[in-house]
Amino acid sequence: MPRWILLNRSISCGRMILLFWPLLFLFVLLTQVPSSFRSQLQAMLSPHLIADLRSSSSAHRSMIRTDKFVEVPQIIWGLNNQKIAVARAALTARYLNRTLVMPTLSESVFHNITHPARPLPFDNLFSLDAFNSRCKGFVAMARKSKVSKELVALTVSKGSGRRWTVERDLAQLNDCRKQGVDKHGYLKLDGKHPFLWHDHWPVKDYARVFRCLVLTDSLLSDVADIQSKLRQRSARLGLGAREGDQYIIGRDAWRMQEKQNSHLSMPSALHYVAVHMRIERDWMIHCKNTENAFMRKGKIAKICSSKQEIIDRVSKVSNLRKPSIVYLAVADDLLNDTSLMNGWSKDLIPYEKKRLGVLHTYGNHPYTIQAALDYEICLRASIFIGNSYSTFSSLVVLERTLMNERAESSDICMAASPSYAYNLAGKDGGPRLWVSNLSDTSLLAISYGSEPTNCMS
Repeated sequence: MPRWILLNRSISCGRMILLFWPLLFLFVLLTQVPSSFRSQLQAMLSPHLIADLRSSSSAHRSMIRTDKFVEVPQIIWGLNNQKIAVARAALTARYLNRTLVMPTLSESVFHNITHPARPLPFDNLFSLDAFNSRCKGFVAMARKSKVSKELVALTVSKGSGRRWTVERDLAQLNDCRKQGVDKHGYLKLDGKHPFLWHDHWPVKDYARVFRCLVLTDSLLSDVADIQSKLRQRSARLGLGAREGDQYIIGRDAWRMQEKQNSHLSMPSALHYVAVHMRIERDWMIHCKNTENAFMRKGKIAKICSSKQEIIDRVSKVSNLRKPSIVYLAVADDLLNDTSLMNGWSKDLIPYEKKRLGVLHTYGNHPYTIQAALDYEICLRASIFIGNSYSTFSSLVVLERTLMNERAESSDICMAASPSYAYNLAGKDGGPRLWVSNLSDTSLLAISYGSEPTNCMS
């Protein structure tokens, strides 16, 4: 390399170093000295230099711009697929340093080109204010009415098919961060819906967004009514909480724990077990096909569980208080199956929404909201037992793991509100203790049926 190039580079580096130290000193001086002296100093300096320093500091504190937006296609399929899609869209917006335009959800799980799912406004299910409050500084969401009409949308088509790899998808996102695209105030990501986008974000980022998805006040009122029914049944059977019991129950405990740095002592807490029973016909067909696909690859996967196997394993939970009320989160087509209530031991009293007397509460809402109510009841349970290959169960356990991690000073495998997977054998023939791995680099690890973190149960 010619000597003049090396000489020029040396001079450039020297200039950069000479420029860096005064700027660093000036920044520290402006932020740390007493305000009276700082105001006098500012008056002597260039207003433009001070503005640049302030904007740089502000950008470091909060990277989410509120003047640039990104819109995604309608979010479809089941409740938890939609929750994953919302989180993926929000994290994509964060990566692009933009505010996510409030997405449109879907009322039902069924969707195709000829019969599209009926739209469900995001804020009919989740509180927009709570979302932005809880996720402040991490991700942001705004109603479309807040977007300036002067902004013209630039459409960016998401790729699809086998050739559209994770690397190509990330390269497209990086292109959107470059000046040629980033200068546009409004990006419209077109094509397949966000659940089918490639995943680039770690589990903890998803968990942080899920924490911001809080039901609307009216739906939380419905949840309280359902829990009130459970409490009434518990009182009739003489199953009130015992003196000295400590239970960490769902979002209520999380909110309380944020205000207090002590363990919860809740002698009047509602104690119940929630079981997400996947035994409906279409699920059994799906899980058998999946098990067979694993076998063809020389692998063994235990996914399917019969009703009797679920009942047997629930009865063998090591820390299960007996007698207990067991809430069964089941599909509507099983509500008329009277055998669902048979086979339980006398100290485990099963209830589903029909027997509990809350069908009218669920019936007032479309499918997606009904699923959200069940999700919340499972989340708040003293003990939750689900299927490790179910997205519903997996997300419930992810949130419960996160809550236990925040609330417990000890090992989360010894949590006060444990979760279990009934399709996997654990200690003494019971279900396996289930804790999500929050350090996983991809949500695929917990939403597509990987085995629970081993807690030696």
